[in-house]
Amino acid sequence: MLIKKKTYKTFVLPLSIFASALLFLEACTTSSAKSVSDRDSYTIPDSLLKTLSIDSVKQGELLNVITLTGQVDFNQDKQVNLFPLVSGNIEDIKVQLGDYVYSGQTIAIIRSSEMAGYSNNLIVAETNLTGMKKQLDAAQDLYKSGLASQIDVTNAQVNYDQAISQLEMAKRILKINGSNTQGEYIIKAPINGFIVQKFVTNDQVIRADNGNAMFTISDLKNVWVWANVYESNLDKVHLGDQVTVTTLSYPDRIFKGSIDKIMHVLDPSSKVTKVRVVINNLDYALRPQMFASVTVTNTQHKQALYVPSSSVIFDHSQYYVLVYRGDGKADITPVTPIARLSSLSPKVYLAEGVQADEKIIASNTLQIYDQLNN
Repeated sequence: MLIKKKTYKTFVLPLSIFASALLFLEACTTSSAKSVSDRDSYTIPDSLLKTLSIDSVKQGELLNVITLTGQVDFNQDKQVNLFPLVSGNIEDIKVQLGDYVYSGQTIAIIRSSEMAGYSNNLIVAETNLTGMKKQLDAAQDLYKSGLASQIDVTNAQVNYDQAISQLEMAKRILKINGSNTQGEYIIKAPINGFIVQKFVTNDQVIRADNGNAMFTISDLKNVWVWANVYESNLDKVHLGDQVTVTTLSYPDRIFKGSIDKIMHVLDPSSKVTKVRVVINNLDYALRPQMFASVTVTNTQHKQALYVPSSSVIFDHSQYYVLVYRGDGKADITPVTPIARLSSLSPKVYLAEGVQADEKIIASNTLQIYDQLNN
């Protein structure tokens, strides 16, 4: 009997310990579940809820957005290089680099022996014409008197006609060179615009055969932006695509234009193709040689779901949106964007994660996201 009692007591003790352990584990599990439940049941306060922007998942035409680097350039169709038509000494330059000039405005004067020669040729041609006219009149009078032949009259008429031709040529040459008879060539602006390049100074000797421009005038009301497109993105740009342009000088300002030319050659060093964008620049904000960021937008003629850019959160290599369930409740929902996001795009197109017409939070998203996670 003593042996049996001993055995029974030894067996009951472990069962008591085991039961206590089970009760402890159950308490811990209940506490943990309660903690998770508390975390998941976060309710957005009414004060914050009143300030939130609640949007919805919409469906629309899918747009491609790609950002390129570029540079502002002159519109070469509205740019004029002024070359010297005569040799001489340049003097009385009336403009400086950056000045705005009007069509017909005098820019500078060239004192030229060539212009003096053109003036002299005009005087010689006028004098020669007067002499030929007198000879013709005399030949006609002699012919009427029988003292000259028809051949004499014909020869006088030919000489007179040649004198007229020479005078007309002298006048045209002088007109091409400004019609000045004082030995000066007047340089005038052919268009309205800015002096964007200046390569001459007062008292400089210039030659007509030098081949270098004296001034360059450009109308900057309309400029070009050349953007660089790598081979991998060539299929994403097309003629007529709408673009937005930003610059370092005006980070908060967006300039709009469209692609009007795509080059069909690659730059051998950078391996990029150039595309040209035409931008209206009525206030002259864009200046040639400015660096630019060019965002190209075009359509794929497909339908896709999209949400506002402000509603998308990126964390731990994953994109999320906050789906609003009502009564201050929201769920963190992972989503998959279709294309790379652009900072200038107001929309983000999604491949999966949400359904059309679902309500989403579009403001204060990071604050609520952190609360839901904590």
